[in-house]
Amino acid sequence: MRKSVLLLVMLLGGVVVFPLVAAAQEAPRDPLVHGLASFLIPGLGQYLNGEPDKALVHFLVAVAIPTVGYYVGAITINPFLFYITPLAQLGWSLYSAMDAYNVAQAYNEAHGFSLLEFDLALGG
Repeated sequence: MRKSVLLLVMLLGGVVVFPLVAAAQEAPRDPLVHGLASFLIPGLGQYLNGEPDKALVHFLVAVAIPTVGYYVGAITINPFLFYITPLAQLGWSLYSAMDAYNVAQAYNEAHGFSLLEFDLALGG
């Protein structure tokens, strides 16, 4: 009895969830939102683009740059590293944002979505 109930729950869950996942994958992506998200939190734009592995790498690199930069700067007492670390972090954030923007734009072009399909009205 338990197995049949479990099978029924899994079947109904799959019937409900599968169309939602399929519909979410077919929607156009806003490159500006994905790029801005990845600039603020590197890896977030890649995650929104459906690339969780790439998102994790971008996020870990964003965490590693200041950690290693300031640690090595404190050990070597080199003030140059204290100035170059924020620049490296900014560069990585810009790269991550450009990557998320380009991937979202390429997705839209590959699936035939145009920029005219985005609703840019405020509050709607």
